[in-house]
Amino acid sequence: MSAAFRISPALWDKIHHFASFPQTGVSLQQMVLFGQHPSQGTLLKASQFLAEELPVRLAHRVKELDELPHNLSDMHSIRKVKNWYAQSFEELINFPPVQLPQHLRQQLSSTGKDIFLPDSTPNPSLAALQDHDHPLFNLSHLKGNANGIGNVKLRVPLERRYYAKSSSIDWPPSVLDYNARFTRMLEAIKRRHDPTVTTVAQGVLEWKRSQNAKNIGLDIQAWLDRFYMSRIGIRFLIGQHVALNTQQPHKDYVGIICTKANVHDIVQEAIENARFVCEEHYAMFKGPPVQLICPPNLIFPYVPGHLSHICFELLKNSLRAVVDRFGHDAQDEKSYPPIKVIVVEGKEDITIKITDEGGGIPRSAIPLIWTYMYTTMTGQSIDQDFQASDFQAPMAGFGYGLPLSRLYARYFGGDLRLISMEGYGTDVYIHLNRLSSSREPLP
Repeated sequence: MSAAFRISPALWDKIHHFASFPQTGVSLQQMVLFGQHPSQGTLLKASQFLAEELPVRLAHRVKELDELPHNLSDMHSIRKVKNWYAQSFEELINFPPVQLPQHLRQQLSSTGKDIFLPDSTPNPSLAALQDHDHPLFNLSHLKGNANGIGNVKLRVPLERRYYAKSSSIDWPPSVLDYNARFTRMLEAIKRRHDPTVTTVAQGVLEWKRSQNAKNIGLDIQAWLDRFYMSRIGIRFLIGQHVALNTQQPHKDYVGIICTKANVHDIVQEAIENARFVCEEHYAMFKGPPVQLICPPNLIFPYVPGHLSHICFELLKNSLRAVVDRFGHDAQDEKSYPPIKVIVVEGKEDITIKITDEGGGIPRSAIPLIWTYMYTTMTGQSIDQDFQASDFQAPMAGFGYGLPLSRLYARYFGGDLRLISMEGYGTDVYIHLNRLSSSREPLP
């Protein structure tokens, strides 16, 4: 299928057209308020929003994949990913729209004078992702959700495209059928893109070998940040829409967003998973102990999968550092200094500190830890048929754990910071925006 896919000149014209529109960022708060009581009408409105928004986001990525510096675009794996994005773009723009009578179309386009989604705030992470040479990354567009920039076209405000006052309407069966078919297409697109992270990593490896390059440059590093942040956003929108259409209602969930995410429980599960992977990797009976200091009832709206992924990756790093420093032939867990996880709630942020005594990182290596493909593990390579998604990873290997975790933290306005004391250990701080008002950073 996608292996034989080719981008025709006509499709390229459509890609360039859609890439001339700005992307629309959505905040966690807006997603929760929109999806609390979904009817077939609100789900149809969401389908129409995604049918318009996803092609714009995909077009930006296809265009960028075709214009990468240093001949990176010519690598086989990069071309493969570009074709996946182009194929998904084509399927979305060719998906037949639902046919509705005039009175239902009017109802669907009416948001009501008293109903608006709350405004979102600019995501502070966007400045870090900015490419100053690209017109789409000019910070002037942070003033609104969909303002035009230079030659970029204007788009209708978010609430008029992503909200329908439709709970009292009796929707015809064609709407239910459209929502179901659109959801199935999104599921197929999401599956197609499952191996994107590892395939792009393979493409960068191919480029490094072709150039005899030891490290990647800052321009490729910046592109990877933008590309993977965009991927997180696309997969979040698809995952949220699929969940709203297929999952049974749950009082604490709106799609994949948990309105009462319990930080203690999520972190505790990440601790258990990371220790299990560590014990399996080193063939240990008991890995280093991890102490969790966290209020048991600390809850806030978040995507549990994102927080779990961040904590799991950071805990793997700490466990590996401690085992490497103190040896993996210890008789019991008391032979290791404990890793401490401390969680504190502030007015703006919930902060998680993970502190270990794994020996720390030399100051000269600190900038490198945020670099893709940088790893302290040796002899690692990426299997050509490796199909794992972002959340399935070995103990260590591809040098993606820290930079990807920082992107997940930044996606909803948080951040990830690291302070190391060489000869002793490392402290990592995860900042999570508890107000949930930051919109997605869309480079």
